Amino acid sequence: MRASTFGGAVAAAIAIGVGCSGQEAATPNSKPPGMITMAGPSGPTGPTFYKDVVPILQKVCQDCHVPGGIGPFPLVTYEDAKANAADIVKQTGSRIMPPWGAQTPTAECAPRFPYANDIRLSDKEISTLGDWLENGLLEGNKADAPPAPPAHVTGLPGVQQEITPQAPYTLQGPQDQFICFVLDPKITKTVYLNGSNVVPGNPQVVHHALIYADKKGESRSKADPTTGSYPCFGGPGISSPQLLTPWAPGEVPQEYPSNVGVYLDPGTLLVMQVHYHPQSAAAAAPDLTKYQMRFIPSPPQYQVLMLLVGNFTNPVGANGIGLVPSQWDTDPAHPQFLIPANTDGHTITQLATLPTTVNFGGATVPMPTGYIGGVGAHMHWVGTDEKITIHRANPTATQPADECLLQEPRWDFYWQRGYNYDVDIDKLPTLSGGDSVTMRCTYNNTMSNPRLATSLMQQGLTSPHDVHLGETTLDEMCLGVFGILYDLPFELPPL
Repeated sequence: MRASTFGGAVAAAIAIGVGCSGQEAATPNSKPPGMITMAGPSGPTGPTFYKDVVPILQKVCQDCHVPGGIGPFPLVTYEDAKANAADIVKQTGSRIMPPWGAQTPTAECAPRFPYANDIRLSDKEISTLGDWLENGLLEGNKADAPPAPPAHVTGLPGVQQEITPQAPYTLQGPQDQFICFVLDPKITKTVYLNGSNVVPGNPQVVHHALIYADKKGESRSKADPTTGSYPCFGGPGISSPQLLTPWAPGEVPQEYPSNVGVYLDPGTLLVMQVHYHPQSAAAAAPDLTKYQMRFIPSPPQYQVLMLLVGNFTNPVGANGIGLVPSQWDTDPAHPQFLIPANTDGHTITQLATLPTTVNFGGATVPMPTGYIGGVGAHMHWVGTDEKITIHRANPTATQPADECLLQEPRWDFYWQRGYNYDVDIDKLPTLSGGDSVTMRCTYNNTMSNPRLATSLMQQGLTSPHDVHLGETTLDEMCLGVFGILYDLPFELPPL
């Protein structure tokens, strides 16, 4: 049987748009290098809105920039685009928009496979937008416009169940807060999760969310019976949490092909851990973040294991897991997760080697080989660049010894997402026992980092401080996010 394409099934409803970053508008005379101004005896000529610009807006902007969308203004009509033309040209010309952190290939990273739903504009498309501005914002003939796209669908396509916490949560004070909400999907028979999505109720304060399966139902006794929630700094506080869905700003609905899913047994509860970060007066508004789910009717061929790898505090030891010393460490024998104040370009490297065996059902069995369906990066506001690579203990003709999986050379906390490879499952990069993954994170802990400077000012601070590993927004992390597919007829062993 031919394996499904993993990346091709990822949701097309990507939160993108021109101007969503809040950057200032360009001057009307801005013009990308090499632009040619066209003129004729009858006046200016060049690209028109309906013939040349609308296809670009439909392709990458109108999932976000529509009436009621998350974009700060719509980009649907000629009047919409004309009013924001200078900003469109500036944002696309600098490749800030559409937001796509995996700006590969780079000099360091050339993934073997393309990413699904790559929303980057081509040089020609960027030039077309610039020419349209330069040549007078010509409207053109409405008959030249392509058909209007289907109505934009927000959230998870085909959602079958949406779960809401028992009560909303309002932030208490100016500090970061971690709250776990117990969600009961009321599962009475084994179901197979095939898609999921997190919908933040108050996006201004939801820093990130992690949804775990609680197979033993331990979370119920931890929650306040009135609110259905409990404080949970550091984790959900249950014995065997299984990560189902990580979410951060910019993430898209998590969808799998029809033969891929996650087993959820009867009685399973869900724990939604939400990290709240108060940023403004909007923090006073209560939050009611929702979780959406979609299922398939039959057991999947491939099961998914979501892994968060990194955030180590100790040097690499006998198990091949930990911090790798760098030029920044004064004592290479004891590297630290420390980003000194007023340093730019500081790097922290973390290594994780997969064990060759695991315990399953009381027996030691070889670690099964999995397929890396997708990968993502995670840092906070000091982060600027993350690169994730793999080294294979036993390379083959189709699985090289060393491979770069992802690099985000212009990391932006507000546009996080996972990157899924657009290739058949049986051709995906593999991860086997003895293989190692490396996360190299680069940071700018100076006031020249605009995200950091804004965050410090919100906290009433005027200068950077030493940054350590931690959960709050002004701490830092260095994580790789992996979606691993296993072709197994039984439940995945714990890792």
